[in-house]
Amino acid sequence: MVNIQYYCSMKNQYITSTELAQLLGISRVAVFKKIKNKQIPAKKVGRNFVIHKSLLPELFPPQLTSQEKQLIERVIKNVLKEYGETLRLLGKE
Repeated sequence: MVNIQYYCSMKNQYITSTELAQLLGISRVAVFKKIKNKQIPAKKVGRNFVIHKSLLPELFPPQLTSQEKQLIERVIKNVLKEYGETLRLLGKE
């Protein structure tokens, strides 16, 4: 049997696999598969898995700002302008 005081103190530091599934927008089964494949580090508490909250930033890739997106678009346009023909020829090989 799980020590309730231990679990309550963990509640502040950990989230459940169900909560993580909701945050990621995937099913609980998908979360369990990722845990099984060691893509998501988790601890087993009773019959459930919990994930330390400090790992959340690793599970969510950083979002690009609109300025960063615009910079990427400009760089891509410049590359296509300068090397478009070369890239097209390489794509045929």
